Amino acid sequence: MTSEVKQIVIPKEKAVFWLDKNGIWHNEHGKFEHPKIISYFHKSIRKDDNGYHVFQIRDQCEEKVYFPYEDTALFVFDLKGTDTLVLNTTDTLPLDPAQLFTRNDNLYIQTTEHCIKFGQRALMKISRLLVEKNDQLFLVCNGTAHKIQQQEE
Repeated sequence: MTSEVKQIVIPKEKAVFWLDKNGIWHNEHGKFEHPKIISYFHKSIRKDDNGYHVFQIRDQCEEKVYFPYEDTALFVFDLKGTDTLVLNTTDTLPLDPAQLFTRNDNLYIQTTEHCIKFGQRALMKISRLLVEKNDQLFLVCNGTAHKIQQQEE
């Protein structure tokens, strides 16, 4: 006999938390402060056909809370070496210069599934690989300069 897993789905209009344009969680009382809670929320981000949500399983119950976010739900939080990006979800992604672009003085990477914004720490780390020439930004990897595309808002 198999027990059916109950599912609770909360639409983003009813979510009591959101993610700002810098990857910081908030609720009606302000910024989240507790590092373990912040980490838990980031690690719980998933995406399905209905959008980004925080996912957890508790007491034989799946819970999805779709949440509002400014700009992007995923962020590059760290850079390992010169070729591996670490996301806020703790997932890793290879750095593909062809997927990079800038918009409004921010750096992003566009994968087939996600648009991911670089957070402050990751920007500091990748800055050593960036070169600006004639108002154009390049990522220099293994001696090769890769032009980073600029997008208009």
